[in-house]
Amino acid sequence: MALSIQPYIDQKKTIHLIGIGGVSMNSLAELLLSMDVPVTGSDRSESPVTDRLERLGARITYAHLAENVDGAALIVRTAAVHDDNPEIIRARELGIPVMERAEAWGHLMRDYEHVVCLSGTHGKTTSTSMMTLITMEAALDPTVMVGSHLPAIDGTLRIGGKGCFVAESCEYCNSFLNFAPTVAVVLNVEADHLDFFKDINDIIHSFRSFCELTPMSGLVVVNADDANAMRCVDGINRAVKSFGLSETANVRAVDVEDVNGYYRFTVMIDGETYAKVKLSVPGRHNMLNALACCAASSFLGISGEVAARGLNKFTGSSRRFQLVGKMPCGATVVDDYAHHPSEMRATLSAAKEMHFDRILCAFQSHTYTRTKALFGDFVEALKMCDLAVLAPIYAAREQNTIGIYASDLAARVPGAVAFDSFDEIIDYIRREARPGDLVLTMGAGNINEIGPKLIEG
Repeated sequence: MALSIQPYIDQKKTIHLIGIGGVSMNSLAELLLSMDVPVTGSDRSESPVTDRLERLGARITYAHLAENVDGAALIVRTAAVHDDNPEIIRARELGIPVMERAEAWGHLMRDYEHVVCLSGTHGKTTSTSMMTLITMEAALDPTVMVGSHLPAIDGTLRIGGKGCFVAESCEYCNSFLNFAPTVAVVLNVEADHLDFFKDINDIIHSFRSFCELTPMSGLVVVNADDANAMRCVDGINRAVKSFGLSETANVRAVDVEDVNGYYRFTVMIDGETYAKVKLSVPGRHNMLNALACCAASSFLGISGEVAARGLNKFTGSSRRFQLVGKMPCGATVVDDYAHHPSEMRATLSAAKEMHFDRILCAFQSHTYTRTKALFGDFVEALKMCDLAVLAPIYAAREQNTIGIYASDLAARVPGAVAFDSFDEIIDYIRREARPGDLVLTMGAGNINEIGPKLIEG
């Protein structure tokens, strides 16, 4: 019989989370604590997130030690924790079952009537946030798990009722194949995470398997404008609603207006007017995210008027075109999590539509394997800004065995510069930025540390 987290919850047995401070892990810990389950955990360092969990009752050790698992009935680990971790080794010795984080979430989802899982190479956090605002506006009291701080729920987790679960769903390591969607949303499918997937066909196969998790009574929502996404649902034996700007899409945007990068449009579903939407976040890509959410909302029985109100209330989430402030010289500083070339193009396109004099982009590539695999695409994306300033590549889980550097990117982008430290980047931007410029810090690492220092002067 497959291992399930539910008996441990029902019997209030201690569950130990390795890597408890991670985005999805800390949300899981908080949800378990809300069910009066004893929670212990470990992480490398203390953070505001772990401080909060300790206040809620978790016992956390800031080191990975074998003795941390003593007394636990079940271990949950993040994908970054491998079998050579001392806590995993000790758990195996003691016969304590070990479960992946995504498996735990998947079991918990089965308790909810509607489970909206939003997936895609990019746009997951934004669309999950949009869907959260819509379901809250519809008084569905959603439980929410999202990958970035969302001001509307003051965090990454909202504990609601059992009627609706809205979940950001990541394909890396096939994590989302553990989930239990009743509505599976595929925003786009591109080559990424090639340290895990073999190629684009492998990625498409993974997304197709995700779509097939939906029950026959459920719905698959897919981007009609994305050929790879459409391949995921080709011939699939599930109800499918496509969204996009093409005339073949079931859910379309018409009467589109671009007001300094902020879109207004009418949503048509199967030829009928559903909603008139006015977005509070910029960019054409966000219009597509909104269309996906309208497709899911309609299936849940949410009126177009309510969906439009929810979308209008979404003003952004942490590190998604987030305004940091103004530099003393008058330049505007914005931070964005974009770390795949398509995300970068979408963000830079939105920035261009906002009519800044120049765009200065401080970019930090994320992982050596991604930088190498998508090198040409990164170069083309960076050419969209007026001045590219490259930070050292963020290693994340990797070692630079490839021998690739930020200076390699800079050498291919006209006018680009690469530096070895954030201090050098800050000094350079202070010298170069002018009133009317946009300074965009971009990447999934710690490049966001630069913005606050720039606005200090």
